[in-house]
Amino acid sequence: MKVIFLKDVKGQGKRGDIKDLSEGYVRNFLLPKGLVKPASEGNVKTLEAQNASEQKRKAKEKEEAQALGAKLEQMTIVVHTKAGEGGRLFGAVTSKQIAEALEKKGIKIDKRKIELEEPIRALGVTQVAVKLHPEVKGTLKVQTAEE
Repeated sequence: MKVIFLKDVKGQGKRGDIKDLSEGYVRNFLLPKGLVKPASEGNVKTLEAQNASEQKRKAKEKEEAQALGAKLEQMTIVVHTKAGEGGRLFGAVTSKQIAEALEKKGIKIDKRKIELEEPIRALGVTQVAVKLHPEVKGTLKVQTAEE
């Protein structure tokens, strides 16, 4: 019996897959639990339409991420902090502080998306990578200045 998976079923298939399974397994286990639906022509067309709209949505998200990446390339975020002699900071500038400075400029980015290998501990300009989308990364200039 051909079925369309509505949810992931371990060892059988993932959501959106169309597979041919034994009728007893489908009727007695998968259908009552709402894990699958029969693969009729209408259901298959609905699945294809959903997949097409999902692809459009993903493409739009990627475009928006690329536009934001281009905008970040031209920006320089200034973070004011206390510093001692020789340009050494008291403490460090973390991804949380960078995210807060970006939010003040009207750009909301989660601090976990800012890829700092280690906190910034000196005055000056630092290039910081920002993960905007699984396929799109941008760089941001972060300038640490003395208060």
